[in-house]
Amino acid sequence: MTYLATTGIAGVIDINGTVIVELLTFLLMLAVLARYVYPEVVKVAESRQRAIAEQLRMAEQAKADAEARLKEAQAKLEDARKTAQQVVDAANRSAEQARQDTKQKAEEEARRIAESARKEIEVERERALQSARDELAGLVVVATEKVIGDTLDDRKHKQLIDRAIEEVASGDGSR
Repeated sequence: MTYLATTGIAGVIDINGTVIVELLTFLLMLAVLARYVYPEVVKVAESRQRAIAEQLRMAEQAKADAEARLKEAQAKLEDARKTAQQVVDAANRSAEQARQDTKQKAEEEARRIAESARKEIEVERERALQSARDELAGLVVVATEKVIGDTLDDRKHKQLIDRAIEEVASGDGSR
């Protein structure tokens, strides 16, 4: 048994050579750690802290760049939408213009056809009138020959026909 156990005193430290050697060894170890190890640990920790701070700064820069590119892409997208809308509007205007041109050409063609038909009708009307006049002249000659009983010479015949045609054309019928 030890002295403490036989004397019954608990918790009292006996200062002897071992305690002094342990205390000196602890202080020496503390000095070595403070002089050589702790500065290296602090340097490594500060270096790591600087590296983390640099990475954070780079991450913030990358975030700012990404946001700028996003805004630029959105602006380009908006420009593309505007350009697409302008193209659609231009195509609509072009289609409307083509429709108007086609309609105008069709109306002009219809007017031309109607005018051509009017002219043809007028020509046919003149032909019909001329044919009726010629037939009337023939009837007048036949009637005159029957009334006079004699054929007329060409000059008198022509005069008589012209006079009859003028009377028919004027609608007068009397001399």
